[in-house]
Amino acid sequence: MPEETADHQRPPAEVRFADELERLREHDDGPRPPGWALSLTGARRFIVGDDALGVTRKFVGDTALIDRALVTLATSRGLMLVGEPGTAKSLLSELIAAVVSGTSTLTIQGGAATTEDQIRYSWNYALLVSEGPSTRSLVPAPLLTGMAEGRVVRFEEITRCPLEVQDSLLSPLSDRVLAIPELSGPESMVFAREGFNVIATANTRDRGVNEMSAALKRRFNFETVFPIADFATELDLVEREAARLLERSGVGVAPRRDVLEVLVTTFRELRNATTEEGRPMDRLSAVMSTAEAVSVAHAVGVRGWFLRGEPGGAADIVECLAGTAAKDSADDLTRLRRYLEQAAGRRDGEQWKALHAARHRLPG
Repeated sequence: MPEETADHQRPPAEVRFADELERLREHDDGPRPPGWALSLTGARRFIVGDDALGVTRKFVGDTALIDRALVTLATSRGLMLVGEPGTAKSLLSELIAAVVSGTSTLTIQGGAATTEDQIRYSWNYALLVSEGPSTRSLVPAPLLTGMAEGRVVRFEEITRCPLEVQDSLLSPLSDRVLAIPELSGPESMVFAREGFNVIATANTRDRGVNEMSAALKRRFNFETVFPIADFATELDLVEREAARLLERSGVGVAPRRDVLEVLVTTFRELRNATTEEGRPMDRLSAVMSTAEAVSVAHAVGVRGWFLRGEPGGAADIVECLAGTAAKDSADDLTRLRRYLEQAAGRRDGEQWKALHAARHRLPG
């Protein structure tokens, strides 16, 4: 990692994995779509890993999904990634943008306050008043920059935006042109260069907040990102990501594997509303995703190290779970307490017994 970004909490993917991208470029002899920094096979190897080149796997999911996503971006259709919160949709869009365009920072964060200016362009009003509309007073937003430079633009949480704001993508995605009516002559039209496309993400729990228009849907291919199905795969991911976060937080010990096994099992059972033995249980309204499990594992390690000088144990899980479980409904704390009393109480093992014993630490 370059020295100037070493103290950044989370550098972009093209910075974090700059060495891997360079190795892939040196060994990539496959055909490249126009405007792409790597071939489809090279981009795929960056995301799923290549042991021979020392390229790490960065996304745990269906490889066929990655292939379909890359093929979509090589066409004139945008890519829409949908799924439950915490299924790494944003991470996947970041990785794809970084490997296709060399940059993942042309990002629009959707929300109720997002405006067309934040998507297309705005003006330096001091220059606009003194000189009138010109390219000098124009302030490009991610969409205009992506079209002019031939890069991938990321639109996070698109369904959080009002419908009329979403539809500002219609012309760029269909005609590949962005009009700037305030200017005249050739400068009034920005035509997309090769390599331009849009990756959007949307949570399935947000469906209906601002439903996309049928016209905009037609300009995207939809791909669903599912939660990790395999326990061992999810456990390895949580362990790897938690260790990385703990190292950046100054924690001097790695997370304990037996504690993480209890944590991941707890999250999977609360997510699926079923214990490993097949007993039904109440489903929490909160999202018990893999991303949330990593966050709790990070908090457990920070709590154990900075308060007691140790890696943290199952009792810390209870303390850190409270803020995760009580986000949407106060009843979730009751459901979590019932789970700790019943499911955790039936299991053997030091960490399960500690988890059960710490149930009284839940607030309320």
